[in-house]
Amino acid sequence: MRRLSLCASIEKNNMATKKENAIILLEEVLENLENPKYSIFSAIQKLNRIGKLLNEKNLIIWTEIQLGNSNYTIPLEKWIESYLENSKKKDKVSQENLDKATDVLNKLNVELVSMVSNEELTAKATASGGGFENIGFIEEKYNDFVKTKRGNDGTYYKGSLMTTLSTIKSLAYKKASLYHSKYAYEALPESNFEVLKKKTEDVLFEIDPEIAELLLLAFKSVSSDNQEEWSQALTSCRRFFEKLADNLYPATDLKLNDRSLTQENYINRLWAYMDRNIESKSNKDIAKKHVDLLGAYLQGLYRMTNKGVHSDLNRFEAIKTVMHIYLLCADLLEYLDKDKFRNKKPNIYNATLDELEVIGNVNRNIAKEIIKLRVVNKQITSELLLKIPGFGKKTLDMFLNNISIEKE
Repeated sequence: MRRLSLCASIEKNNMATKKENAIILLEEVLENLENPKYSIFSAIQKLNRIGKLLNEKNLIIWTEIQLGNSNYTIPLEKWIESYLENSKKKDKVSQENLDKATDVLNKLNVELVSMVSNEELTAKATASGGGFENIGFIEEKYNDFVKTKRGNDGTYYKGSLMTTLSTIKSLAYKKASLYHSKYAYEALPESNFEVLKKKTEDVLFEIDPEIAELLLLAFKSVSSDNQEEWSQALTSCRRFFEKLADNLYPATDLKLNDRSLTQENYINRLWAYMDRNIESKSNKDIAKKHVDLLGAYLQGLYRMTNKGVHSDLNRFEAIKTVMHIYLLCADLLEYLDKDKFRNKKPNIYNATLDELEVIGNVNRNIAKEIIKLRVVNKQITSELLLKIPGFGKKTLDMFLNNISIEKE
């Protein structure tokens, strides 16, 4: 019995040591990913090691996918091929076709699609972006293009490679943040603010991983002892609200209650979002006061951001500002139609070349013609698309099922 107890004690200590090492590595990954020059390949290798230290199966598999492990990449490639093949058989992509594609994975007893986001599948479905090659190879290929100042070599495209790298970097940062929160603070009772913070971040990641990352970076910056980072946190807050407004209420030349809703008037667009999304008549008066309060706060944030850039900044002000942002976001996102973002189609007016090609299911030449078309036309119609050589009625129907041509 004493021998068993000793073994159990040793095992417990080993587990504690593994967790401590994993937390240190997670902190290194988070810090390193904030450096634009840091190797994404190195970050993925560390995350893979972290997954093994913590025995986190999903993290291990995700990192193995990034490292090009064929046990996982081949089924995913077959899933994409099957999805595209079945989607071509009908004018519209039906749930039945999606089920057929998923069967490819089920037969292999591998449930991978749920571990890979739509954003990642879109990036990796493009061969010119490196596909499911080892992220180290993709990074090396991109760096070669940068050094030689070339845009492509006939197989890989600099822009597509950059899209893949930025997507994986963003996802790596998100995963490192989530696992760090899970293990670094698991012994502490979760505060009410932590509950609100996590819920808010989850919604933001669904809307746009980039804006979620901006807020996470701001929160991390005010936790630093470096005064310059506090100022940078407020700058990140300003950029955060601009991008949040872009997602919740895109810029328009129209006015609402004599308020301009152009790109630079992001505060007005957040007001417009609140006006549009609060439907209950009984809450209208309260909502109006809330919107006015929100506007006054954001104006104050603008002034504080400038203060942070141009003069000394008190850390307490920076912390208070970031915490207020979480509270305001929780209120803003309460009225959000989350399904709109979960099932959101890329819009033809801002979709990338790769998104038009892969999600729109057209060849690259047609995707290029679409971008040329939107440069010279304020409104793109089905009739204009049909004028593109090779863009027939069936192609149009499939394209419209996956890409929105409505002005946002």
